Amino acid sequence: MSFQITVQPSGRHFSADSTETLLTAGIRQGIGLPYGCKDGACGSCKCKKLEGTVVHGHHQSKALSDEEEAQGLILTCCATAQSDVVLESRQVTEAGSFPIKKMPVRVVSLAKKSDDVMVIQLQLPANDVMKFHAGQYIEFMLRDGSRRSYSMANAPHTLEATAPKVELHIRHMPGGKFTDPVFTTMKEKDILRAEGPYGSFFLREDSDKPMVLLASGTGFAPIKALIEHMQHQGITRPATLYWGGRRPSDLYMSDWVEAQLASMPQLRYVPVISNATPEDAWTGRTGFVHQAVLQDHPDLSGFQVYACGAPIVVDSAKRDYMSLGGLPEEEFYADSFTSEADKAAS
Repeated sequence: MSFQITVQPSGRHFSADSTETLLTAGIRQGIGLPYGCKDGACGSCKCKKLEGTVVHGHHQSKALSDEEEAQGLILTCCATAQSDVVLESRQVTEAGSFPIKKMPVRVVSLAKKSDDVMVIQLQLPANDVMKFHAGQYIEFMLRDGSRRSYSMANAPHTLEATAPKVELHIRHMPGGKFTDPVFTTMKEKDILRAEGPYGSFFLREDSDKPMVLLASGTGFAPIKALIEHMQHQGITRPATLYWGGRRPSDLYMSDWVEAQLASMPQLRYVPVISNATPEDAWTGRTGFVHQAVLQDHPDLSGFQVYACGAPIVVDSAKRDYMSLGGLPEEEFYADSFTSEADKAAS
């Protein structure tokens, strides 16, 4: 049985049957519902149910607590409709989604930026180039049927017409089904199967609010794409990048950021290190990166925040920025890098 799903305040609507999740149905019909892991682990797809009935599949309590569910919040990635449903999601706009494509991609280069970060260039098919928003991601389809997701670190305008390439920043997760081969056996000219674009993380250009760009580790990848897009579009809204890592080597493209500052006077850069050692000789900001934002901006009520990286950073930022900084919930945009270990955690 098919049901009508309406998203307010945009008025967008789509149909969903009782065998598919609301998120799957929305993506299939070009509705840009927010999401992250698509597996009930990160909470990025959480939104308010205004009317109707849904049933949740398996999910983690940290993504949706019993109290939140009692208040009418749902996870669209694991909720199926049992009636017509009205949702509230201010991240859904009239902006059109790009079609999702399955495609072979070829490894053009691999460059190790730190002990555990590899930057990969992938060539896309040139005859039908994938279109995407800066900040979105692609999924690799592995031979056993599993998938792994990685954000594209370059903006769409950087794609060459005859040899379009996307850039990925991949952190090694020891024992990882995908990252182990990346750091051991993957080589140039290898062919991978990918699908995309996915994700609701992209710059909202209908605002002139100052922006906080918050990244932890390889969460810098989609932020880099946003910065390239801002530069290309001539967007002059004030923006401050807070990039956090445990050690200075975790800020593996800090020199790239520094180079952009000369041509982007509206951009500030605040690197933050949480576990510097004496041999690092670190003289910059220390502590947790999301807290550095509140130290500089105790009142976030007039800002937009774009946050990417480890779930603990993204979740802590959203909680503290709303409760302590007065940030409106609808002005927090996030891409939580949920690993398979995160998904497996209880």
